[in-house]
Amino acid sequence: APAYVYILCGLGLFIYQSLDAIDGKQARRTNSSSPLGELFDHGCDSFSTVMVGLGTCLAVHLGTDPDLMFFCCFVGIFMFYCAHWQTYVSGSLRFGKIDVSEVQICIMLIFFLSAIGGATLWDYQIPVLGLRMKILPVFGIIAGAIYSCTNYFRVIFSGGTGKNGSTIAGTSVLSPSLHIGLVITMATMIYKKSSTRLFEDHPCLYVLMFGCVASKITNKLVVAHMTKSKMKLQDTAFIGPGLLFLNQYFNSFINEYFVLWTAMMFSLCDLLIYCISVCIQIASHLKIEVFRIPHQAPEQVQNHHD
Repeated sequence: APAYVYILCGLGLFIYQSLDAIDGKQARRTNSSSPLGELFDHGCDSFSTVMVGLGTCLAVHLGTDPDLMFFCCFVGIFMFYCAHWQTYVSGSLRFGKIDVSEVQICIMLIFFLSAIGGATLWDYQIPVLGLRMKILPVFGIIAGAIYSCTNYFRVIFSGGTGKNGSTIAGTSVLSPSLHIGLVITMATMIYKKSSTRLFEDHPCLYVLMFGCVASKITNKLVVAHMTKSKMKLQDTAFIGPGLLFLNQYFNSFINEYFVLWTAMMFSLCDLLIYCISVCIQIASHLKIEVFRIPHQAPEQVQNHHD
């Protein structure tokens, strides 16, 4: 890709990170914080995680190593889900000393390095070590995943705030594992059993499709935490991957690329319909508007600050 693409990616991530960091302060300043804002925040993050992970893999030319690209994309999805899994268990979202902000800074540096040297920069072989430069970000991802997952699962396995150490909904602390486990299992099986090199030839479409699925179940986990309710395993989110799985089961009698596009369109529409319906329901229940801050008299704002 041209250098300006990587520059725009880096700047876009910086702007996104900055706005993501100040939206809560803005909501409190305008006295407009609500569960809807929390859902919007985490909902946008759930899909941006997929996009940022995919963009980073492309920036370091990881598409030439399908296994590494698959791992890096899906480990990011898994870690984001785990962050909200431990929230569902403990009742609060916790951050480590090295967390999202530090990772985003590293990704911005990767984008800017790719803008300077091009994606092929990462194919350069490091003298003495005999390793290509692209393996360095992979090592960083592995180290970060181990560090983050250690913190997440320490919280999860130490017991929840519910009755007898259960989640806030009174369910087993392991119950959310079924959803993300099913997503990753199906993604891996379809990738490895494809007779037409589906992931190798169409990695972006493949990751985006499963990203939509993961985004929806993550949003449902956030809603379950907000409402202290159980998560059901049966969900229309799994229909898209199910189409690919069934097609492979019957020896891919339909072109896998066509089925992948069908699954992508269905999963995207399913995600959008779910998010829109939940936002409308929350806004209706709280009697607020989604994209409008109600006008406040100057004295009301002053009283709020005081």
